[in-house]
Order: sequence, then C-alpha cells, then structure tokens
Amino acid sequence: MEQLLTIKDLLNAYRDGSVTPRDILFEKLNLAKNDTHNVWLSLVSDDMMERYLQSLSQYDVDELPLYGVPFAIKDNIDLAGLTTTAGCAEFAYQPDESAFVVELLMAAGAVPIGKTNLDQFATGLVGTRSPWGAVTNSFNPDYISGGSSSGSAVSVATNQVFFSLGTDTAGSGRVPAAFNNILGLKPTRGALSCRGVVPACRTLDCVSFFARTAQDLSVLQQVASIYDPKDSYSRVLDTASVPCFQSLSDVRIGVPKPDQLAFFGNQDYQRHFEQSVQRWSALGANIVEFDLSPFLQAANLLYQGPWVAERYAAIQSFFDEHASACLPEIETIIGGATSLSAVETFKAMYQLQEFKVMCDERLNDVDVVITPTAGTTYTIEEIHADPISLNSQLGYYTNFMNLLDYSAIACPSSFMSNGLPFGFTLFAPAGYDQYLIELAAVWQNATCLPLGNIGKYDSETTMPLLVCGAHMSGLPLNHQLIELGGDFSEYTQTSNDYRFYALAGGPPYRPGLVRDTQNGGKIDVEIWQLPIKSIGQLLAEIPHPLGLGSVELVNGEWVKGFICEPIATEGARDITHMKSWRRYMESV
Repeated sequence: MEQLLTIKDLLNAYRDGSVTPRDILFEKLNLAKNDTHNVWLSLVSDDMMERYLQSLSQYDVDELPLYGVPFAIKDNIDLAGLTTTAGCAEFAYQPDESAFVVELLMAAGAVPIGKTNLDQFATGLVGTRSPWGAVTNSFNPDYISGGSSSGSAVSVATNQVFFSLGTDTAGSGRVPAAFNNILGLKPTRGALSCRGVVPACRTLDCVSFFARTAQDLSVLQQVASIYDPKDSYSRVLDTASVPCFQSLSDVRIGVPKPDQLAFFGNQDYQRHFEQSVQRWSALGANIVEFDLSPFLQAANLLYQGPWVAERYAAIQSFFDEHASACLPEIETIIGGATSLSAVETFKAMYQLQEFKVMCDERLNDVDVVITPTAGTTYTIEEIHADPISLNSQLGYYTNFMNLLDYSAIACPSSFMSNGLPFGFTLFAPAGYDQYLIELAAVWQNATCLPLGNIGKYDSETTMPLLVCGAHMSGLPLNHQLIELGGDFSEYTQTSNDYRFYALAGGPPYRPGLVRDTQNGGKIDVEIWQLPIKSIGQLLAEIPHPLGLGSVELVNGEWVKGFICEPIATEGARDITHMKSWRRYMESV
C-alpha cells in the first residue's frame, strides 16, 4: 500500500476501509519502538493504546476532524499516563491530567504515540543537549536535528506520526523543521494554551506544530487555537486587520538587506536563500527590500539580557537544589541568571518596547518578511566541540520573534549539494497565523517538494533535469528554471563518455554536451527537479542546436538533460579538459 502522508489521505483511507485506526496506530507504535534516530523518551503502552481505540470506537470518521490520527508530544508537555521529564530525569513528574492543547487534540480524535526527546528544559536549538543523547537528523545522522523540539520534528519527518507538538521560545519550533524538510508553525503567543507545559520563558513560550503540509497545519490550528480561561497568557487572536490575498500579486514580501543576512561561511545556504526569494518573485509576489536591523538588535536581549532569568524562574526550586543534575551547558545558561537585578530587567523592558515600536512600523510596509530559518547547519561533532557559540548562531533569525510578539512559519525550500534540506521562515504580526499557513500552501503547491524524508520527488508531478551551462545555479539563465518551478537537487558529473564545447554566439554564452564513448570525459553538471507540466515551456525556450535528451551520469543512471547536435561543434572550442562550464567561464 502507498504510504499515507497527510491527514486528509489518512481519513480518506479510513473512509474507504483500506485501513483501520487499529492498523495505523499499532503500525506507528511499532515504528516508534524501532526508531533509529533517538526520537522517543517514552511510548504509550499497548494497554493505553487499547483504551484510546475504545474511546475512538464511539465515533465515526466524519464526526472528528483528527479521527485516529497519530501524533507525538514533546516531553515538556503533559500527557496523562506518561512521565514528563523536560529532558531531565531528576526533574521528572507524573501529571494528573494532560495539557490543555493535548486534551483538545485528543477530543478531536488524535491519538498520542509517545513523548519525544528534546534539548534539556527546552534550552537549545541543536537537539544534542539531552541526557538520553542527541536526536539525529532525518537525512544524515552525522548532522544535528535542530532543537529544542528535536524528537518531535524527526518523528514527523520520518513518518512515525502525522504531526507533533513542540514548543518555541527562541526558535525551537522552527529550526528543527528547516533541518528535517517539514513545516513548523510558531503561532502567535497565547494562541495555543501553555497550561500543562513546563515553562522555559513563561511570557514568551508558544506551543508549536510540526506537520508535512500546510493543509494539515490549518486543520490543527483550527482544532487547538482555543482560548483557555485557566491560562493567564491565553488570548483570542485579533484577525480583523489581517489582509486577504487573492493571488501573490497582492502580497508584499520583505527581504532583509544583504548586509543584514548572515550565513556563517555557508555559501550553499546563501545560494538557496537567494533562489527562494527568486522563486517567490517568479510566482508573482512583490519583493521589497527590508530593514531587519532593529529586529536583530532586539534578538540580543533574549540571552544577553534579563529574559534568561525567566528560565531560572521556571525551575528555580529544582535548580537551587539540583543544579548539577542539569547538563553543563544548561547549568551555565540558567546559572548565569541568578545575579540579574530588577533594575536590569526594567531597563531591558524599556529597550524592548522601543524596538517593538520601530519593528512594527517597518512591518507596516510589507505583509510578511522572509529570512532563512537558520543561516547554516552543523554536524553533531561540531556542536560538541563548540556548544554555546554555534547554538547562538542558529538563533540569529529566530530569537526576536516571541520577544516582539510575531507569528511565523518555517517552510521547506530546496535541497543542498550535501543532500540536506534548506528552509526559510515567513513572519508577520500577531494574528497572521492562518495567513502564513495559506502562503505556505501556495509555496508547497508550486514547489512539489518531498514531504519530510519520505521517498524522492513525486515522479508523477516532477522529473530530474540535467543542466551543464547557463542554466546552472547563479548563471544567467538559471532564472528560467526557478520561474518554471524548478528546484535544485544535487551537483554531480556525467559518465566518462562526453565531450564539452564552448559554442559560438552569445551572450548568454552556452556550452554543448555531446556523447563520445571513445574520447570523452566527465563533465560537472547540476540536477534540478522540474514540474513535468513546465517541460513544454522550457523546450520552447531552448534555441537550436541545443535540445533535451538522455544523459548518463557518473553513477550509471540516465536522466533527461541538455544535449547538443554534433554538427554545432564544428569550429567550436573543445573544453572537455576543463570539465566544468563554471571553470571555463572563469578563464575567459
């Protein structure tokens, strides 16, 4: 049976009888028991699952919007029947009832599979700060999964559940989404109740959602965004001033000035962010230069100001008696707050309010702002070698969001040369939660990316395309692929059977790739994924003597790509020895 990847697909499968809730829920529970990414800290027992199924049996699939949908819960959020640890065994307790948001989801038919691993006390963006060990990236186990909601993100990316709950104070509901090719919704502060959640910074904390599609996020937000009178920070969203858009031509997307963007030496991340912006423009959005500087200055207050004292306040009695039970990084961060004064706190509050006025004023000129979700990523080994400063770099684009009371959504964007995903974040004022979800849906429909780490690109809607010249990343005709919905997939080479020529004419200057099994060589190429529906338009833009044909890759695989009629090489310059169009262009 084909894998079910969305809530809609699962409910339809229940309706047509091809699967039952018992089939799915025990299948997912078994997957969790055999997880290899260190996702889970505890799982529901078979007896608990039977009780959930018994409760579900009182309803029909059309009576509950999340009927029989399995989900995961970050282990700083209470689930009755399982221990809450917040990533610290000595802190653990047995809750008498589930968190308010968990109760809402279960009342709508969702069924929990278990509690997920996290950076201890939700303090970190890396996914390695756990006594139970690091949660590994769903694409490459050498890399970090992102945190603090590490297990929740990876559980969704690997299809162990259909959605999960995380929390987000400084980026914990967005960074892991970017590193695992899924969506992460950081709702407006207070939109989802935090009752039953171990606080990190109580005035800033948000419960967040991870899912594979924007459509799923929309369903989840409708179910869980309910005012909780027992949570003093709960609020009803004011959406009266939120605009509507009929098409992307109605949307103004702010793009930070180049000197305000930081990629920490990662040129691949920079290239993919630029491609994301180009794609939004090609889809019809209005791109507006945006001043991010006051937002970045506000972000410094989160860990360099007194808000870190909230993390101490959240676990003060435990920390005062059991500080050594915390991981060294956590002890350092929380322990550093014990000397902060009330005067320092008030001064920082005044400063934050000044930033808030400036930032809100800038947001009046756009509808949303786009940034990278993170400016780079790291291996687990790199994080262990430098756990504090590298973690801080991951929060460059995320730390200001809750301080300034904005909503945000992290979206998958593309795949880099090392096979890891790249993602961007859209943010907007408080109350824009559904607006952001709708924008993410437009993006997903246009890009046809894989969902999480499940399979490759959909072969029914996309196809790989080899490019070897002016259509490569950053070169003059690359915009054509982006405008047609293309997405970079990988750098590779042809087999050892091709000759390469610099053709006459230009600009733009173009190469010719010709198969020659006697005197050929390997040529550097890029593979892009292009919507099948766009291939005809691309063909119409390709001038003679170029065309599309089958090209053999260095691994023996054949893909469609740009080739040249041999007659065009007469008198052309043979550049096979240079093996690369980029290298040739740099030499002329």
